[in-house]
Amino acid sequence: MGAPSPAEVLPVRSFRLSPGRNGPDQLGADLLNESKQPRKPISRAQIERVVSRAVGGVGLIFALQTYPAMLSQLDSLKPGLGITLTVAMYGGLGLAIIATLVKRFIRVTSGVFAVLYLAALLAWPALLNTPDGVLDGKSWLWYLCTVATACAAVSFPLWWAMIYTLLAPIAYGVVRVLPAGGGAEPLLGALDAFYAILLGQVVLIIITMLRQATAAVDTAQVNALSTYSSAVRQHATEVERVQVDSIVHDSVLAALLSAAAAGTPKAAQLAATMAQEAMVRLSEASSIPAADDNMVPFSDLKGRIRTLANRFDEPIEFIDCDAEDLSLPAYASEALYAASAQAIVNSIQHAGAGARGDAVARSVRMNINLLGGCVIEVADSGVGFDPAAVPSERLGLRISIRERVATAGGVVQVQSGPGRGTSILIEWPLGEPGDAA
Repeated sequence: MGAPSPAEVLPVRSFRLSPGRNGPDQLGADLLNESKQPRKPISRAQIERVVSRAVGGVGLIFALQTYPAMLSQLDSLKPGLGITLTVAMYGGLGLAIIATLVKRFIRVTSGVFAVLYLAALLAWPALLNTPDGVLDGKSWLWYLCTVATACAAVSFPLWWAMIYTLLAPIAYGVVRVLPAGGGAEPLLGALDAFYAILLGQVVLIIITMLRQATAAVDTAQVNALSTYSSAVRQHATEVERVQVDSIVHDSVLAALLSAAAAGTPKAAQLAATMAQEAMVRLSEASSIPAADDNMVPFSDLKGRIRTLANRFDEPIEFIDCDAEDLSLPAYASEALYAASAQAIVNSIQHAGAGARGDAVARSVRMNINLLGGCVIEVADSGVGFDPAAVPSERLGLRISIRERVATAGGVVQVQSGPGRGTSILIEWPLGEPGDAA
């Protein structure tokens, strides 16, 4: 197998290389298709759900803790209004807790409870109905202050949440020093307000930091998907280029050169057949589905390679094994067939005479490997060539053999040298020569 010329003849059946669902490019294609649609932020949704449920759990605990104090102060409120206040507070908090469980209307219900709580604080002095106008102890609303500020942090925008975490505790501090709030010392009321402000601000800071962190993660995710989509598109373009180059080289260019060099009736007939196959191949290139999940028996691939070799007058020895259980994806079978055909044609055209002027011995070895795939070796005892010296503009070895097999997930190894013959080892899936059976 000598150095490939600019256009090695490849009279083979028309096909199109189409990586199937099991092929190496399908995962990237699937991700590309998914990335065309905007994806909802995953991290932000998760952290919002965790935060809301945490607030809901804390709210339930504080509601149960508040219940005895609420019952003890119910008679201190005006008839009817005390029940209304209790239903509003516990009803609003209950809706907020239920919303965290069903994952709907979380911000709305949390915001409603925060507003109800602030309104209850402001209305508390007017609701009291004691003979001396003094409440015994602190209002039971105190136990829900932290829950209200946490709900505000979940529901409101940052600046409104900051204002609320200041306003609600200050309102409680004012009520606390009034007779209706227990008539506490101003210092005690200030300490209670400061304590509630501190807790509210800490909760708000934690929630804000988590949101910012997860927003950064979501942004990085979107950027990564965008970058990967671009890479997949570039790869798909490169794969398509390999396919087009293979069609042009294997069919069109080869048919034209063969027709120009035809000097015998047999050569003219071969050139006409190649031209017909080139037209069929170009027509089928745009009509064959881009994905083919069918499995092709390895014996069918061996039969096709034998049929191709029998079209030439030069004798070729076949060495193969029984592999009835082995099947290959259609895209891999097509790629291996086309590459093997090109290697055989190269050998017939360029191997020349043997090292001592005798006839060139050619062989095709087809076997299974330890990776659940196969190996195909096309060898001859011809003049050989230096693989490293093959110009890049020559497409036979680089496009029709190496890149075609690599696109299907295989690998090609070329062993040759001037006067030492040539061996082209095609293996699928990608593995080492030592893996071959």
